[in-house]
Amino acid sequence: MDVVNELLERSHRLGADPRNTNFAGGNTSAKGAAPDPVTGEDVELLWVKGSGGDLGTLKEPGLAVLRLDRLRALKGVYPGVEREDEMVAAFGYCLHGKGGAAPSIDTAMHGLVEAAHVDHLHPDAGIALATAADGEELTGRVFGDRVVWVPWRRPGFQLGLDIAAIKEANPRAIGCVLGGHGITAWGSTSEECEARSLEIIRTAEAYLSEHGREDPFGPVIHRTLQEEERHARAAALFPVIRGLAATDMRVVGHYTDTPEVLDFVSRAEHPRLAALGTSCPDHFLRTKVAPLVLDLPPDAPLERAAERLRELHAAYRADYTAYYERHAIPASPPMRGADPAIVLVPGVGMFSFGKDKQTARVAGEFYVNAINVMRGAESVSTYAPIPESEKFRIEYWELEEAKLRRMPRPKPLATRVALVTGGGSGIGAATARRLAAEGACVIVADRDVAAAEKVAAELGAGAYRESDVAVAVAVDVTSEEQVVAAVRAGVLAFGGVDLVVNNAGLSLSRALLETTLADWDLQHDVMARGSFLVSRETAKVMIDQAMGGDIVYISSKNAVFAGPNNVAYGAAKADQAHQVRLLAAELGGHGIRVNGVNPDGVVRGSGIFASGWGANRAAVYGVEEEKLGEFYAQRTLLKREVLPEHVAAAVFALTGGDLTHTTGLHVPVDAGVAAAFLR
Repeated sequence: MDVVNELLERSHRLGADPRNTNFAGGNTSAKGAAPDPVTGEDVELLWVKGSGGDLGTLKEPGLAVLRLDRLRALKGVYPGVEREDEMVAAFGYCLHGKGGAAPSIDTAMHGLVEAAHVDHLHPDAGIALATAADGEELTGRVFGDRVVWVPWRRPGFQLGLDIAAIKEANPRAIGCVLGGHGITAWGSTSEECEARSLEIIRTAEAYLSEHGREDPFGPVIHRTLQEEERHARAAALFPVIRGLAATDMRVVGHYTDTPEVLDFVSRAEHPRLAALGTSCPDHFLRTKVAPLVLDLPPDAPLERAAERLRELHAAYRADYTAYYERHAIPASPPMRGADPAIVLVPGVGMFSFGKDKQTARVAGEFYVNAINVMRGAESVSTYAPIPESEKFRIEYWELEEAKLRRMPRPKPLATRVALVTGGGSGIGAATARRLAAEGACVIVADRDVAAAEKVAAELGAGAYRESDVAVAVAVDVTSEEQVVAAVRAGVLAFGGVDLVVNNAGLSLSRALLETTLADWDLQHDVMARGSFLVSRETAKVMIDQAMGGDIVYISSKNAVFAGPNNVAYGAAKADQAHQVRLLAAELGGHGIRVNGVNPDGVVRGSGIFASGWGANRAAVYGVEEEKLGEFYAQRTLLKREVLPEHVAAAVFALTGGDLTHTTGLHVPVDAGVAAAFLR
């Protein structure tokens, strides 16, 4: 239908520009006629963005469709503000047809306002006026009678009634500024509504630009570290901060060092403003009532910074618990956790956290919005967010709790960050795919960075941002410098490392007398030395996180079975196998489990076999290379060919949560080779 297409196109244009609204924030609507599926007669309908959707990527299934006559008839049964929450359930009785999204709390605003098209948005400039101490006076000064001030009211049916009445009483108005919250605009056509929304936003931006002070956050008191030093310090602190932020529940992290953030944390007023918290409900629902702020200069010793973060975290948890207890009533949902979602570090930037990478990233984006709001409000007035009690009423709103209950159950590896070496092909790529499918964020590490990028893009296909699922890093595991850099890159991407798969490997099939020193060194450098380096660097991260972890070695049947013409490869794999036992004994006290997988005969999809190993082994056994997989299968007890996916399944079995008390184990994935049975 034209009305729906127009609505979607308008939504996409508005949602594509972060100056207009934040991710998953705001909603748009349109009214029109469509046939009743029972009578065939036209009925008036409201199409409105449903709960939890994003304007920039909105599709038709993300719209809630309601009968307008039924929705407006709810005015006659509205029980008042004290029973506001009952009205959302009532929206369900107004739905038209099957499917569609669940109506959001803002549905009343769109349905009750007498206009064919309505936009409700959260632009930084608009919220800056909405959170200014003299916001009402500023609104009149900026817009005259074209935009009306609406005092703060929690989103809901009464707010919809208020805005409808304001529109009726102010026929010249094109929209309103909602105190502490955002803006709403309306129009008789989709084009007019969009133009009015943009007029409000751009006018507010222009006013702040022309009249705002240049230094609303005060003088610089902390220098901003240069990028290389800044990222090194961020990577060093991130695992510590993530571990603290995961005290109540595991989280993934996101690091932000945009100019807005770095400027904010360098200025004298940032502790005062941060303590006031955010204001727009969309902001603090994701960022929590206030961030944790490190009160040390950026050149403080790392050990002291980590110690101070632990002290501040303990104080934050006590303060948050007190905040909950100040405002909770018997009917309030239980406290969800007392850890910060946002941590600010002068000179370094911002660390944000959530149940997955997208949630963590979006939390950071919302706090950048909040910084912009504070800057705007402080530049022309004083930043005055909604009261703490109102924030609590929304954060622990039963409607928000119901939304959380509707969320799908997390996957087994949700919040886990996995690093897979040799992840660009074969067993490594299959393992990366399986771990991502089970909910992990994956760092695909490979010497062939193009192959790693291809796998990472595949893992992120369909995500709002591919990097929310996987990132590629280039690494030659024989190089200490490259391993350190790869682990740092992974930490900066996701906040730490929880699950490591030492898979990088190669093999040169040589008889003893034909094995050169270079052959020996290369295989030991990649598999024995490389696994050691990766395990050492990632263990440092896991210990700093204090969240436990898993290290899995992809060893080989050849670690325990003595085959012909294989001395360098077999010895290197035996080294890896014993590293499993040694590290299991050493790291168990930190909750880090170390296990191994012993594959055999993985021909199809294997990078090792494709690089010449297959031809050599085929010659050793006197079979055609293309039939090598079948040959290996026939010599097993199960008579089955082993594929990379079978090895990946073993990695998941070891790390997916069912073997929490298992460490130092080697799992054979060889379809049954009796000579390689562990003793």
